[in-house]
Amino acid sequence: MGKRLGEFTKENTKCMVQVNGECIIDRLLKQLSKIALKRIIIVVGYKSEALVNHISNRYAGLNIEYIENPIYDKTNNIYSLSLAKEQLQQDDTLLLESDLVIDEQMLQLLTDDRRPNLALVAKYEKWMDGTMVCIDNDCNIVNFITKAAFSFDDVDKYYKTINIYKFSKEFCRTKYVPFLEAYTKAIGNNEYYENVLRILTLLDGCELKALPITDEKWYEIDDKQDLDIAEALFAEEKDILRKYYGRFGGFWRFPKMLDYCYLVNPYFGESKILDEMQANFRTLVMEYPSGLKVNTLLASKCWGIKEEYIVPGNGAAELIKALMEQLPGKLGIIRPTFEEYPNRRDKSTLVTYIPQNSDYRYGADDIMRFFAANPVHSILLINPDNPTGNFIPIDDVKRLAEWCEAQGIRLVVDESFVDFSKGWRENTLLHDSVLEKFPHMIVIKSISKSYGVPGIRLGIICSADKDIISGIKRDVSIWNINSFAEYFMQIYTKYEADYAIACDKFIEERDRFEERLRKISFLRVMPSEANFFLVEVLPPFTANRLVLTMLKRFNILLRDCSAKEGLDSKQYMRIAVRGYNDNNRLLKAIEQIDAENE
Repeated sequence: MGKRLGEFTKENTKCMVQVNGECIIDRLLKQLSKIALKRIIIVVGYKSEALVNHISNRYAGLNIEYIENPIYDKTNNIYSLSLAKEQLQQDDTLLLESDLVIDEQMLQLLTDDRRPNLALVAKYEKWMDGTMVCIDNDCNIVNFITKAAFSFDDVDKYYKTINIYKFSKEFCRTKYVPFLEAYTKAIGNNEYYENVLRILTLLDGCELKALPITDEKWYEIDDKQDLDIAEALFAEEKDILRKYYGRFGGFWRFPKMLDYCYLVNPYFGESKILDEMQANFRTLVMEYPSGLKVNTLLASKCWGIKEEYIVPGNGAAELIKALMEQLPGKLGIIRPTFEEYPNRRDKSTLVTYIPQNSDYRYGADDIMRFFAANPVHSILLINPDNPTGNFIPIDDVKRLAEWCEAQGIRLVVDESFVDFSKGWRENTLLHDSVLEKFPHMIVIKSISKSYGVPGIRLGIICSADKDIISGIKRDVSIWNINSFAEYFMQIYTKYEADYAIACDKFIEERDRFEERLRKISFLRVMPSEANFFLVEVLPPFTANRLVLTMLKRFNILLRDCSAKEGLDSKQYMRIAVRGYNDNNRLLKAIEQIDAENE
C-alpha cells in the first residue's frame, strides 16, 4: 500500500510510483524482458485494477499472469507469496519485490550463476533497513537477523537482503513451500516470507546461498526520501549532476561514492575528540543545549576572543545571512567566489572585481586600486578564496584593513580556509589585539570546514564593533547551537595539539596531491592555499564530460565550476583535497582516463 509515500500512493500501488519519470514496475518488466522467462506472475492487491490496466498489453512479448490477494490490508507478504505456491513448484523461479530500483546486471548475476538457490545480498551500509543476514566464507547464510536481534556492534558482519532470490523448482517443492504452509498455519498470515527462509537456514544442509553484489546500484522505495535518493542514483545523464549538486550534502547516504565537492579537513577526524563525543552521544541527544550566552562563552574560550567580540552560529551560513542583512550600502566582492555572500544581497548593491589573468590571482594592492575607483561601503575578502584558492599573506591583509579603516570602508574577511595555508598559525586575524586595531573589520570562520565536522554545524563571527556583534546576537535564536556543537567547543581545547598535527599533515598531503595532478595531460592546476584546487579542463574533455565520467565509472563526485560567475568561457572544475587513500583512488581513476586518452 506504500502508506509512507503519502500522496504518491493515494491512487496507485507502490510499484507504480515513478522514478525519474518511469514507473518502478515498468523498469522491472523491461529488465525482466531481457531474460529468457516462461512467464511473469504478479501478485496484486491494493489498487490492483489500476496496476493491471497500466500494464495492459504494453508488454506483448511477456507472458504475464496475475494473482489477486483480496485481503492485502489484513495480511503481509508471506500470504501474498503463499497464493503463488502452486506456480513456485512448477518452474525455477526468480522472486522480486516490486518496490526495487536496480541495475539490470543484478538479474544477470543470478541467471549466470550455476548455483540453483541464491539470495542477492549487499554489505551493510548506514542507510539500510530491513532483513539482514550473516554469511560464512562459502557464502552460506548462517543466520537471518531479525529487527529484535539487530545489533550495531555487529554491523561489520551483516549483509542486507536485496529481496531478489532465485529458487529451484526442487527447493520450492521439497523445502520452501512445505515450510511456508506450516509456518502460516502455525503463526498466521501477517508475517514476512523471509521468516521461512530464516528457519530453513537453521537446518543442516540448507541449499540457499548468498550472492554478494559489488558495485551494482539498487534502492528500495519505502518513503519519500528513498524516492529522492533513487532519483539521484538512477538519474539520466543530462540530469544527474543537477540532482546530486542540488542535495547540498548528505552524501553519507551514498556510502560507496567519494565526495570531492564539499570541503572539510580530512585529518582532524583521526583525533580522539570524536571518540569523546561519541561516548556522550545519548546525553547530547536527550538534553537541551545551553543558550547563546553560555555558547558565546565557550566560543570565546576556544578561539581566545573576548565574549563581546564573538558570536557562534549554526554553521557560518547562519552568520553570513545575519551579517549580509545588516550591512548597508554597496558591497564589494571579488569573483569567482563563494556565492553564499552575494546570494544574500540585492544584486544592485554588489560591485564586482574580477582579476584579469588566467589564474584569477589578486593581491591587496589590486583590491585597493579597484575599489578606490569603484567606491563601496564594505568589501568582502575570502582568504583563501573559493574556488580559486587565491591567498593574500597576513601582512597584506592587515595593510588592506588599514586602508579600509582610512577610507571608512568595512572589511569583511572570511578565513574559513586559512588553517590550510602554509604558515597557518600566523595567518589568522582572530586575536583581540588585531580586532581592536581594526574596529570596523569583521572576521568569519566556518568551523565545519577547518575542523572537518560539518555535521555539527558550527561557525563564528568576530569583531571589535560591539554594535554589529550585538545586532547579530539579537538576530539569531537563543538555541542556535545544538548540543553536539556546544560539546565540541567544551572539549576542543584538550585536542588543540591534534588539530595542529592534522593541519600540518594536510598541507603535506596537498603538496603530494598537487604534484600528481599536475602530471595529468588535460588538467591545468592553479596554485592553492586551501583544501581544494581550481583546475582548467583542457581538450578533448569538457568539465561536464569529465565530471560525469568520474561519477559514472568511478563513483567519484567532482564539482563542475564552468558556469560559476566570474570565470571566463573556458572549462573549470574544483577538486577537493581529501586524505591520502581517497586521493590515491581519485588519482588512479583520473590517470586511467589520461592513459586511455593517449
